[in-house]
Amino acid sequence: MEKEYFGFQKLNVYKDSRVLVRSIYELLRAYPVEERYALCDQMRRAVISVPSNIAEGMSRSSIKEQIHYLEISYGSLSEIVCQLDISKDLSYIDEIQYDDAMNQCKNLSRMLSHMKTLREQQINIE
Repeated sequence: MEKEYFGFQKLNVYKDSRVLVRSIYELLRAYPVEERYALCDQMRRAVISVPSNIAEGMSRSSIKEQIHYLEISYGSLSEIVCQLDISKDLSYIDEIQYDDAMNQCKNLSRMLSHMKTLREQQINIE
């Protein structure tokens, strides 16, 4: 069992975003070598940005800052969706791989949207 030293490490959205990172990295191992410094690099940066911005945002004391970082995380997730579409179009991944990754992205999208809504409600209460 992993030790959780920071509050954000306990969040399911953070944990699930790390699972997506591993999934995308696994997919990228089979991409053509000519994509190593193009699409693969872009996908790595985008997917790492998802948990990184969750961590940074949840470490901020301001709710507005937390929302800002959740929005950045959501934007990076949208980039991954686009890059998965391109990967499928170029036949770098098959339908099953695409569907699996997209399901992970949809789940994270819902979780991020829910967190953002909860934070916005906190602002309205204050």
